[in-house]
Amino acid sequence: MQRHPKTADSDGGSALVVVVAVGAVLAMIMAVLVASSVNGLKQARSDSDWNAALAAAYAGIDEYQSRLSSDTTYYRFGNAASSFSAGSTLTADASNPAFGLGTAGPWATVSDTGGRAQFRYEVDNKNYATSGRIRVRSTGKVGTQTRTLIADLKQQGFIDFLYFTDYEVQDPNLFASTDATCFSDAALTTMKYGWDGRPTASNKCHDISFGGNDVIDGPVHSNDTLRVCAATFKGTVTTAKPSAPYYLAQDSNANSCTGATFTLAGYPTTSNGKVGMPATNSELKKETRTDLAEVPRPGCLYTGPTQIQYFTNGTMNIKSPYTKYTRIGDAASTKALASTPPECGSISALNSPAGATIAVPENNVLYVQNVPTISADANYWPSSGAGSTPTGFVCTANIGWTLGTSAAGNLSGYPMAGERPPTATTYGCRSGDVYVNGAFKGTATVAAENYIFVVGDISYVDANDDMLGLVGNNAIWVWNPVKCATNCGTATTVSATGSTATYTNLLAKNRTINAAVLSVAHTFQVQNYNLGAQMGALTVLGAIAQKYRGTVALSGSTGYVKNYVYDTRFKYKAPPRFLNPVTTTYGVTTWVETSAAFASNGAAR
Repeated sequence: MQRHPKTADSDGGSALVVVVAVGAVLAMIMAVLVASSVNGLKQARSDSDWNAALAAAYAGIDEYQSRLSSDTTYYRFGNAASSFSAGSTLTADASNPAFGLGTAGPWATVSDTGGRAQFRYEVDNKNYATSGRIRVRSTGKVGTQTRTLIADLKQQGFIDFLYFTDYEVQDPNLFASTDATCFSDAALTTMKYGWDGRPTASNKCHDISFGGNDVIDGPVHSNDTLRVCAATFKGTVTTAKPSAPYYLAQDSNANSCTGATFTLAGYPTTSNGKVGMPATNSELKKETRTDLAEVPRPGCLYTGPTQIQYFTNGTMNIKSPYTKYTRIGDAASTKALASTPPECGSISALNSPAGATIAVPENNVLYVQNVPTISADANYWPSSGAGSTPTGFVCTANIGWTLGTSAAGNLSGYPMAGERPPTATTYGCRSGDVYVNGAFKGTATVAAENYIFVVGDISYVDANDDMLGLVGNNAIWVWNPVKCATNCGTATTVSATGSTATYTNLLAKNRTINAAVLSVAHTFQVQNYNLGAQMGALTVLGAIAQKYRGTVALSGSTGYVKNYVYDTRFKYKAPPRFLNPVTTTYGVTTWVETSAAFASNGAAR
């Protein structure tokens, strides 16, 4: 049998199989590579969206802060249906899409993202009245990713500083400065700032400097030009002075000096702007009204000279002879809407020499007003004649005045026997003055339409929990009564210390005040700072804010040496309804990321 030789293509079938197999493997590899690339792109996009969602949440907080800066009352707005807002009092704002809830609710858009990045936020304002804090929960969304932040916000205000002053001069109402060069108006009502034309070459405008023994342990700000001689500042020091040098190494008489110590290098600096003082503290009187939705828990209203003494058990004794009603129901204080709640003290006890002992109104305001002169007011008293003073009380003449003159005393025991008041009108019989001292336990703000007198030590029972605010419309006085022996001047003039007069201090040395102190229109000052002996240290643990600098000593020979220490809790909270500047911003005190509050479709998680 003849065999045929193999042809050249006799292995073609097996080669084809190999080619097909190799092609299949390559195709599989390409498919895997493509799938891996696509999944990588998806993962990269997901990671990018996840990071961008957090940025959108931050943008929501920033946007809410900008609304608060434009309208300081915007804390009242929000969506009450949010579970995060439980317990808050909120008003709807349909124009703000960031208040949206649920799958049908809107989202606000982050600008310059083409609508891709969005956010929502929810507001918790239930602690605003007591601490000045607002909590905001902001959720950012990008694609299918959502992330949520919670931020605590607090108004930036006077208590951000241990020591704040609008003008570095003595109160012109107390020292009757009439030099026109000190003022920017013909009526001599608006003081110039030192950096804006007020004379600095002499003491004609009654400038005050920080002295050699002063220790200021906390942040300081002045809208004016600071004068410093040998004082020690342990915190930041800022001023609205727009150009260097940001303080003058001068004493009050513009004499050069050296030796100021700024513990933090580089200070003082400029703040590039003034912190504006409110015109009055009358907003706090609203806190005693029962007809306002924004005042769910009204405080207590007292009338005329009022004494308050605090006790370690969280109670206080109040004597307020002119008070008839302790809450009002409208702006006119009409009698028909006024009330006498027991938590503010019974009227009979308030009017008695023993006073009313009640619990400190927790997280609330006590306001002391002048005796009203409008007959329709619930707390009205005639100015003279029958029925013009409470039964059993007499507006006594002050027995400390000499030369046949007398000064008005009030119905609460001031002036004390033998005391020589600085002026014949210091203790007004019908003024809205409050005299306060004691061991304070609780959280409250005390405000006065006229003066606040700190007549003894004010100390906290628990320095971690207790917090007191003192807000005087006019001066806040560190009470320092003196007795005059000889050559005491006239009924309207007190002679300076020296050979022509002899003064004796009627109180023991040293004074402690634990509180946030604000004199809206005037000053925080030691009474009779220039008379008698040196009285030791004035220790303030808290914060001091005032329109004009108050004097506490005269060249270290009278009055008190400053020992001021900042209460660092004021960085995060404030006494109830404590007043803020006329314009303010809100700073974030804490940030925390939490589980996303919403899914990308808007549903709550």
